[in-house]
Amino acid sequence: MKTHILENDELRITVADAGAELVSVWDRETDSERLWTADPAVWNRHSPILFPFVGRVTDGRYRIGGREYSMKTQHGFARDMDFVCIDETDTTVTHCLTATDRTRELYPYDFRLTVRHSLNRREPRKLGVSWTVENTGDAEMYYAIGAHPGFLMPPGTRKEDCLITFPGREELRFFGADAAGFAHPEREQSLKLDGGCARYQDSVPDTWIFEGQNIETAGIAGPDRKPWITMECSGFPMLAVWANKNGPFICLEPWFGRTDDAGFSGTLEEKKGMQRLESGERRDISYAVIFHH
Repeated sequence: MKTHILENDELRITVADAGAELVSVWDRETDSERLWTADPAVWNRHSPILFPFVGRVTDGRYRIGGREYSMKTQHGFARDMDFVCIDETDTTVTHCLTATDRTRELYPYDFRLTVRHSLNRREPRKLGVSWTVENTGDAEMYYAIGAHPGFLMPPGTRKEDCLITFPGREELRFFGADAAGFAHPEREQSLKLDGGCARYQDSVPDTWIFEGQNIETAGIAGPDRKPWITMECSGFPMLAVWANKNGPFICLEPWFGRTDDAGFSGTLEEKKGMQRLESGERRDISYAVIFHH
């Protein structure tokens, strides 16, 4: 697996060509890893990019007009493809994925997806991630895109003792997904926050989806409420929190688009959260993560 290193005095970032995936965030001050290590016995990813779908489609099939396509895997295909590194410096690395005959069998659009990871010179503990989605075909294009980074907990701390933080918020609404990975928005619940915090064991049993609530910042804190991770995700219409019960990590996932509702049988353009680009149009999307110490 070919990788690229970005570094400064605080962090050493490793990004792979495979999936343009962030695979390591090494904290120089604490001499420790901050990103989940992709143990295949628990979850074999670090921080996959979800494109051109987020989550699952019903029965592994979806329709555009009168034609049906197969998408058996969840989260699309970008995470399993080799990107091309098109630019690299000490503090930035840029990858690109374009449509091929293989992708068109699964997803009939011509596209270009550009992914850029960057370290912030003024804020050395901040990692920026930006995506540019381009419709390079002749027809309008529907897509979804999302992030799925898994963050390790503070050393010596169980995730069950940590907090999920939503600064400035007193209450949020969420719904979950079933065992098959499909959403149930009809089961939406209220999440009461204590000083913008919710305890992990009370609020994140599996996947929790916050939709349409303008969450600009989310994070992870230790039991003492000291910030550990801060994610800046302004502009994303959805945010999910997920944790495998067998691993010492929590995922914060900003999304454009999401998994199908249970029982959904509509066409792609009717699928919840799908984004649209006209021919020749492009969209820039970004988020950032601060690794506190």
